[in-house]
Amino acid sequence: MEIYRQYVSNIFVLISKMANIQHLLDIQPEPRYTLKQIGEIAEANKKEVYVVGGVVRDLFLNRKLKEIDIMVIGDGIEFAKLLAKEMGIKKVVPFPKFSTAHIPSKPIPIEVTAAREEAYDSDSRKPKKIVYTDLNGDLLRRDFTVNAMAMSLIPKEFGELHDPHKGVQDLMVKQLVTPLDPDETFSEDPLRMMRAAYFASALGFRIEEKCYQSMQRQAERIQIVSEERITTEFTKILSTPKPSVGLNILQKVGLMEHVFPEIHVMYGMAQTSEWHHKDIFYHTIQVVDNAANLSDKMKLRFAALVHDIAKPNTRRIDNQKGYTFHGHDAVGERMLNKVAKRMKLSNELKDYLKKLTLLHLRPIALAKKEITDSAVRRVMVAAGEDIDDLLTLCRADITTKNPHKVSKYIGNFERVEAKMQNVTERDALKAFQSPVRGDEIMKVCGLQEGRAVGKIKSAIEDAILDEKIDNNYEAAYAYFMEIKDTIISENKDGLPAADEGS
Repeated sequence: MEIYRQYVSNIFVLISKMANIQHLLDIQPEPRYTLKQIGEIAEANKKEVYVVGGVVRDLFLNRKLKEIDIMVIGDGIEFAKLLAKEMGIKKVVPFPKFSTAHIPSKPIPIEVTAAREEAYDSDSRKPKKIVYTDLNGDLLRRDFTVNAMAMSLIPKEFGELHDPHKGVQDLMVKQLVTPLDPDETFSEDPLRMMRAAYFASALGFRIEEKCYQSMQRQAERIQIVSEERITTEFTKILSTPKPSVGLNILQKVGLMEHVFPEIHVMYGMAQTSEWHHKDIFYHTIQVVDNAANLSDKMKLRFAALVHDIAKPNTRRIDNQKGYTFHGHDAVGERMLNKVAKRMKLSNELKDYLKKLTLLHLRPIALAKKEITDSAVRRVMVAAGEDIDDLLTLCRADITTKNPHKVSKYIGNFERVEAKMQNVTERDALKAFQSPVRGDEIMKVCGLQEGRAVGKIKSAIEDAILDEKIDNNYEAAYAYFMEIKDTIISENKDGLPAADEGS
């Protein structure tokens, strides 16, 4: 098999050197037109210009181009401004330190970079020195050989491939290799190690053994990279077709311990044999893959990753049941405050992850016992607009390979979903709250904002959910008048507790 792969790769390398690769653009007319236009502008202004990196790689892999990366011999910002002007684009976003500029063209944006070499300090991934260079010098500094290829855009040689580091050959055998010694490549920019995990996950490539060993040696250097950049690469891994590939690489080479320690501690930790994966880590990444098969939403895959984040903290041994994880849903929800702060997650994503982590056991509980309308409504109210994502997460959480158990779990979920479909108040419940508002409660009762007001609102909402009263203002107000004095009396005669809201 290895001999065959080598034979095929050698033929492919020979063909790529002899042939012009512009035909690879034939199925992407818009990028082809844009690249030809850029080449004509470059020639008219006596510039040497290439399309580089991921663009060439994706042309060979027949992947749709999402951005055009242009490399120019000379000043990148100067050429970007010239290019934008000739293309009728008013806006250019320059990055002077890197001689790079972004052109937000439509339908495909353009990134223009000067051919450059970089020098780094040992404690930073930001280059301390940038020097203009030629084509070969620029390609040598790239992360992997499959990203170290270029295609000329000058009209007379449009489509000519430059592949000094055998990137096409590595594409054919699906492996990631660094142009330089991997210790040098990863030491200069440790984020490249996470990019290796991403490309392995996104493209189905394997990491060449020398690179893999280098990642193991240098995993700790990821700590010099900013949390924002780490999070960006991490979420890119979650967005791949099979995220478990990249996540497993992060764990195996020692990166997970630094970028997501709460996931790292799951590795090797046993749980009940009810699930196919006794190891919590492998159960978790299987849930992520299941979620990826069910949804393209990165945030849902992230929720799948963190839904059991508190299991290591809550694991106990019961003489009859074996391992238990009581309260891991609530503990996990609180843990995510710290995780979100460290990883610089948006408040929107943080709140979403916390909600699904807190609620991920509740639909399962409904499936395991007699289902009442009241119980279903409570889950729907708590999940709000994310109810469908919650149910998808619960389906993804089924990792057993026992067909009898799978059939049983799926059947239970289908009954829960059918029950939800039959609850006529579903859409109203997504934005459900007491028809009697807090301002009115405070006015009628002479209260300030505090514990008693919140208790009254909750009591009204519970009565509606339990079908004690109808879900309308008149019924809610009548119930409010019935219960208000008792609740106020139980809460220090209506005086609000310090620092507590409704």
